[in-house]
Amino acid sequence: MQDNSTPENAQSAEPQEVPAAVVAGMNKKEKFIKEVKSFTLIILSVLVFRSVLFEPFKIPSGSMIPTLLIGDFILVNKFSYGFKVPFTDWFSDPTYITGPKQPERGDVIVFKYPKDTNLNYIKRVIGLPGDTIEVIDKVVYVNNKPIETKDVDGKEIMEDMDERYKTYQFRFMETKTGDATHITQVDVGNDYFANYYKFTVPKDNYFVMGDNRDFSADSRRWGTVPFGHIKGKAIMIWFSLSVPWPWSEDEQESWKFRPWRIGKIID
Repeated sequence: MQDNSTPENAQSAEPQEVPAAVVAGMNKKEKFIKEVKSFTLIILSVLVFRSVLFEPFKIPSGSMIPTLLIGDFILVNKFSYGFKVPFTDWFSDPTYITGPKQPERGDVIVFKYPKDTNLNYIKRVIGLPGDTIEVIDKVVYVNNKPIETKDVDGKEIMEDMDERYKTYQFRFMETKTGDATHITQVDVGNDYFANYYKFTVPKDNYFVMGDNRDFSADSRRWGTVPFGHIKGKAIMIWFSLSVPWPWSEDEQESWKFRPWRIGKIID
């Protein structure tokens, strides 16, 4: 049998050249897909970080003065009371991988406001489940014992305070709440919250108060905080900037950067 396979009649095996425009289009598409994947991974990582590990918050009011000032930016440890399954606390109480662990008396916590869970509040834990809380002449009693306090000089505190609070006559006290030693203040010129009836904290709930005792809407007004509402423990101030109120006519109020507060551990 004669072999007709000759170079002349054999089909060419050389690959056809792909047009440059097609190659450029493919490269753009691959680059776009790669960038979308990278961006999605970054967003997912940030969401997991905020949901499980740490989350930043800004202090909008003066209820925690002098511990936290208006304009402080804080970092909240979200695994202080147990590791949560990511995103489970967005629409309901969280599901825990480890824990949960009970907050300690004296912890400064961020939580979902029980009356409107779309709002975040920050206060200090005063009463644990089963504790009895009472306020007599502005002295806080836990389980029938007054919280330990000692008067301190508030000159430096007043210098750092927002202008809108400098008109009040404050009494400053070094206060020991649980293992936390911190400063609280009361306005001696009024009887706000001077007394509060004896109250027993329900199971899985916490009684919270602001360190600025007479200017804090807290458990004395709207009740206790369920454990499932707690987002985490405030641990550090990472930035601080005082911004004047838009409607303020006080010329003394101005933008004030407070670098000396950066890095302060929250007690």
